[in-house]
Amino acid sequence: PSTRRRKVPIPHDPTLYRQRHRVENMFGRLKDWRRIAMRYDRCAHTFFSAITLAATVTFWLGQ
Repeated sequence: PSTRRRKVPIPHDPTLYRQRHRVENMFGRLKDWRRIAMRYDRCAHTFFSAITLAATVTFWLGQ
């Protein structure tokens, strides 16, 4: 979204922007896990399992 000082504001949907921000933050937290960021797993199902585990632990710890 545009700043307050901008003369011609850029229109945006605040709800959609807030949801996108949450998704971006979630990916940022998942990339804190080295195994997820570097994608060490060869199989897609193993990688998905690692993402699920990391997301669960991140949610459970309340980071």
